Amino acid sequence: MNGLEEIRVRGGTPLCGSITIQGSKNAALPVMAASLLHRGVSVLRKCPRITDVFCMEEILKSLGAKTWWEQNDLYLDCEDADKTEISSVYTGKMRSSVILLGAMLGRNKEGIMGYPGGCVIGKRPVDLHVCVLQSLGAEVTENDSFIKASCSKMKGCRFVFPKKSVGATEQALLAAVFAEGRTILENCAVEPEILMLCRYLNEMGASIEKTGESRLEITGMTELNGGDMAIPPDRIVAGTYLCAAAATRGKIIIENPPEGEMEAFLEVYRKMGGQYEWNSGKLVANATKVAYPVTDLETEAYPGFPTDLQSPLMAVLATIPGNSSLRENIFEDRFRIVEELKNMGADIQVQGRTARINGGNRLHGAELSAAELRGGAALIIAALAAEGESVIKGCSFIHRGYENICRDLAVLGGQIRENTGNIFYENIQLQEKN
Repeated sequence: MNGLEEIRVRGGTPLCGSITIQGSKNAALPVMAASLLHRGVSVLRKCPRITDVFCMEEILKSLGAKTWWEQNDLYLDCEDADKTEISSVYTGKMRSSVILLGAMLGRNKEGIMGYPGGCVIGKRPVDLHVCVLQSLGAEVTENDSFIKASCSKMKGCRFVFPKKSVGATEQALLAAVFAEGRTILENCAVEPEILMLCRYLNEMGASIEKTGESRLEITGMTELNGGDMAIPPDRIVAGTYLCAAAATRGKIIIENPPEGEMEAFLEVYRKMGGQYEWNSGKLVANATKVAYPVTDLETEAYPGFPTDLQSPLMAVLATIPGNSSLRENIFEDRFRIVEELKNMGADIQVQGRTARINGGNRLHGAELSAAELRGGAALIIAALAAEGESVIKGCSFIHRGYENICRDLAVLGGQIRENTGNIFYENIQLQEKN
């Protein structure tokens, strides 16, 4: 997919209509890594066609896999994926690629990769990944350029995560399914994508049991079958589009909501004055009465309020009269959009990890720059609510997690154009510039 040069948004139109949510980025990536554990073909149905998925696909191809798409179904033939080195060309683009170490250890006894690239929203150390692999018997060497892990035979162990980590939990699962004996993991992350990975691995023939709120037990196997699974709808994309409706005071219907995964967000949406109901499997949301600030909200590990929706929510709160506050507990530098929102007329002050929003100032269009994925989506939300036109640059970040955010918002009536080549979307009309 081509990166966007810029997105142009003309604000002031309440969103209205129905939308279907793409497959989950955070579920697809670890499942793709898990497919490496079968020497044959696996299928990921309803897989999102986003930059991060394409990057993981290229990594698997660099290891010897063959891949192909049939619409949104991704086929992965890992029969010959026996190479053990991943270039920093890939790992520098996508930090989550580090979870492939566990899969490479399980399959080929060795893995070496360029050191995962930096993350602009905060530190994402790999120390927990290293610790759990070492506990399973791997010898790990790392420096500023690469990480290398090797082990002739992984052995089951008991490992207690000192803090919850989605990536390190995924790493442990991928490494433990082929480890000899029984592995017990405690204080695991419990995000829906973790449970999805467990389900996928079990359907491939693994033996993983959830024996407590944050405890997983894995009995090692010697081989796995091919996987075949539909990727569930993306809860963060669903929350993003609900934020866009809230910022514009619109009404939308989500046709395939990830029910049961959005409770923390929906509670905040309700506090702002948003109304919603579940109707025949659909989420019907009415944001016309959104008018109330939110105070003392903190981001937390699942099932708490997700850090990935903090920036989109901030854009909404900037439109609501009164004083709101957000505390970011996950990533220390996730307030990067504050200066961009200030350029649009927002009144936001940051003190340490807390942002205080004096909302209700009328936002106006501006030239903006996206510096990361969710912040970029938040700038689109703010632009939809603002007077006049906004131009958002640096939009390649947004395609890391959104299959086609401009098309989707245009379907809902948003005045939005993406200038890439000669195609743009506006008010549901797909047009070709001559």
